[in-house]
Amino acid sequence: MFKRVWSELIGRVDGPFAFRIIIQPIVAAILAVRAGLRDAREGRPPHLWAILTDPTHRSGLLRDTWREVRKVFIAAVIIDVVYEIVVFRWVYPVQPFMVAIVLAVIPYLVIRGLVNRLARRHQPRVEEHKRDAA
Repeated sequence: MFKRVWSELIGRVDGPFAFRIIIQPIVAAILAVRAGLRDAREGRPPHLWAILTDPTHRSGLLRDTWREVRKVFIAAVIIDVVYEIVVFRWVYPVQPFMVAIVLAVIPYLVIRGLVNRLARRHQPRVEEHKRDAA
């Protein structure tokens, strides 16, 4: 199933609705950059890392992730269903969700964490603020 999804995803680059292969990750990236910068400002750890390593806050982090990425995910599913109807005249029930995860959720999680790490490197340390204020 994964092999078929991957081959069909690659095959969709030049077919109908090819714009979504580019647009959906870009929208997910924009949302991820905003969230990653917010995480860095608030001193939070990288999002995906926190989900994987912090079981006490995992459900809240997953809710936050879903709140941020659900519109892109739902749009990706709807566009993929329309694509399948147009091209295959059939809808494979699991495939739109897998495509949405690949095009929206994975880029969001990876980029959010990277932006957080980069932003935290370039933020002045709390000690520097205290020293400058004195």
